[in-house]
Amino acid sequence: MFTQVRSAATFGVDAYLVDVETNIDSTVPRFNLVGLPDNAIKESYQRVFAAIRNSGFHFPGQRITVNLAPADVKKEGSAFDLPIAIGILSGSAQLTSKHLAEYVVLGELALDGGLRPIHGALVIALEARARRVRGLVLPHANSREAALVEGLNVYPVDSLRDAVDFFTASDDSRHPLRVKASEVFGEEQAYELDFSDVKGQENVKRSLEVSAAGGHNLIMVGPPGSGKTMLAKRLPSILPPMVFEEAIETTKIHSVAGLLPAGKAIVSQRPFRSPHHTISDSALVGGGTIPRPGEISLAHHGVLFLDELPEFARNTLEVLRQPLEDGRVTISRAKMSVDYPANFMLVCAMNPCPCGNFGNPVQDCSCHPSQIQRYVGKISGPLLDRIDIHVEVPAVRYGELATKKPGEPSAAIRFRVIAARQIQARRFAACEGLFCNADMTAKELKEYCPIDQAGSELLKTAMNKLGLSARAYDRILKVSRTIADLAGSDRIGVEHLGEAIQYRSLDRSFYAV
Repeated sequence: MFTQVRSAATFGVDAYLVDVETNIDSTVPRFNLVGLPDNAIKESYQRVFAAIRNSGFHFPGQRITVNLAPADVKKEGSAFDLPIAIGILSGSAQLTSKHLAEYVVLGELALDGGLRPIHGALVIALEARARRVRGLVLPHANSREAALVEGLNVYPVDSLRDAVDFFTASDDSRHPLRVKASEVFGEEQAYELDFSDVKGQENVKRSLEVSAAGGHNLIMVGPPGSGKTMLAKRLPSILPPMVFEEAIETTKIHSVAGLLPAGKAIVSQRPFRSPHHTISDSALVGGGTIPRPGEISLAHHGVLFLDELPEFARNTLEVLRQPLEDGRVTISRAKMSVDYPANFMLVCAMNPCPCGNFGNPVQDCSCHPSQIQRYVGKISGPLLDRIDIHVEVPAVRYGELATKKPGEPSAAIRFRVIAARQIQARRFAACEGLFCNADMTAKELKEYCPIDQAGSELLKTAMNKLGLSARAYDRILKVSRTIADLAGSDRIGVEHLGEAIQYRSLDRSFYAV
């Protein structure tokens, strides 16, 4: 007997529907699974067999052939367990329903018949709505995430027995889960770390405020113990809250990667990813036989913090250049090519030399000039050119450490950052995909960043004296636009350009040893 159950699989941050076709005939008992399944799907026979028996059903001792269509596309994961089990029960007349092909069914089976969560529920729900299916049946742990998609009926189940009961029930007894996006997205964002804990470093706090207000990349250079990591970890506390469109994009990536906590419907806080310097290039940008998102995609609309930057492998750092420019990464394999969003703020920290005391007026540097050259030379000029703000972090003086007066709290800084982002939101209201000044292209720079004659002369002098590139010219304009927004100014003044140029002066004088 032939049956068909609809399911789905993910491809990048998108999804496509899969028809799980089951045929049972009275020949030599055997189980065949075709349609380019990966190892996890091939092992589904053992889980399905035990789940059917332990749920009180009979596993047919006949020839069973399961096809995952389209058969020419590689499939992965364990979400096909439930539709395979439903197909077998329907094909063996233990389940009778006219609506099997009208729902998308997903779920990993435990041996006792229970259901475990799957990856990519949100992107599958979006595809199911686009294909106008009747509803989505999936594990209860993924239901709130999928129910965020308006216009789609989501039916959570806890076990194989619950799924069978769902398909045999009348239409009137089926009640879809309703979740209001405003209820799960409007949660208060609380941060344990606060800028009030930071003593001194007012110039660095200002650069972080500018970075947060415009979404600009930033690098901090200073001796060990000057507070670079401490400052970077507090950056999320001053970032503006995500808008709903940003949250959905970020949630899709975390859902596909399987990093969305069970029961959590949406990523409501901006991600902060801080990989160790031993990370591989494929783990950073994404990869695998079937490409998965890497750290730069998991940091989408958030922060990617690279501590001890020169300790990262040079080839690992070089793969950042294209995503920093394009805001997305393309992972190509022999039979497929996958695009992942990667619009993140890059925040880096590094010592000026191996011992950390180069340029320190108090401590003598013990490094040979060739050692410093090799150390700093691990970071290429083109990568540094893509970092908007370069700031020196000096050692903190005793008087600043001993003071009992707390620093400016994150809430006060965040208030100014949000005000600047609101100005940018109004400015880019008609520009699709633009959320902050750092996202501007040449077209928007020409329209929104005009400078007067005095500003033009100042920028010309800086370009000539510092030897800055055309890319650095664009990034100075973007940063100056953000500084003007923080000041509530409609135009970019000389004082705004001067501060933005100051944030580029380090990359020639400091790195040239």
